[in-house]
Amino acid sequence: MLNQTPPVVKNLLIINALFLLGQWALQSQGLNLSTYMGMHHWSSDKFMPHQLITHMFMHANITHLFFNMFALWMFGRILEPHWGSKKFLIYYLITGVGAALIHTFYTGFHLSSMTEYANLFYESNSPEQFDVFIRKYIPDVNLLANGKEVNILSEFKNISSDWHDNPSEEIREIAYNSSQMFIKFNRDIDMVGASGAVYGILLAFGMTFPNVMLFLLFPPIPIKAKWMVIAYGALELWLGISNNPGDNVAHFAHLGGMLFGIILILYWKKKNPNPPTYFH
Repeated sequence: MLNQTPPVVKNLLIINALFLLGQWALQSQGLNLSTYMGMHHWSSDKFMPHQLITHMFMHANITHLFFNMFALWMFGRILEPHWGSKKFLIYYLITGVGAALIHTFYTGFHLSSMTEYANLFYESNSPEQFDVFIRKYIPDVNLLANGKEVNILSEFKNISSDWHDNPSEEIREIAYNSSQMFIKFNRDIDMVGASGAVYGILLAFGMTFPNVMLFLLFPPIPIKAKWMVIAYGALELWLGISNNPGDNVAHFAHLGGMLFGIILILYWKKKNPNPPTYFH
């Protein structure tokens, strides 16, 4: 398969696989590579500028890597010969960086909203407002705290119950401090994966070959490329706006890759209305 894959796509597949192997090797030595190379919000003390690039070569696990690389291979092996390798690589990197920027802007908005709600329940001294904060932002997931696994939603609900039963200044402070710890936790979460660039590639395929028929696996139906791109974009927008507390997918990174893809393609089209075709 690799022998018949164009060079940029082939090298991206290899580099991403090597990065995952490196993650595993360093993890066994107690070093989390995502801390240094995953994308962090710029207000986090873990943020470094190179993460705008390096995050797209990091993946959470082999399943995450497989689906991203399969999509890159499936659509990229057609786009790269059509555009030329240099143009394809530029597009891939710009959409990946664009995905990180849009995700980071959204994260900033999300952090600002959480901070506002935390200040609201603290200043109003209202356990009811604390309940609103819990419903909007606290996921039903288990996290490691002081070496043991705890359910974060249950912990916050216990604080809420104590505050309702005993509306004291002490519990109000506990609720506020817990919310600040959770906000910092969200600020320090790293975003990894090539999904933003891959969604950019998907967008480019749909715009370049809009009437090509594709056969989906889920559901197993044929669909034109343009409609598939529109459906994926609409789904990501809906999931992003829904803001499910338990959703750990960076939907706005996907949308960012598509947005920067549209901008770049329209710019190229305006600059050169009749570009050469490199198919051979």
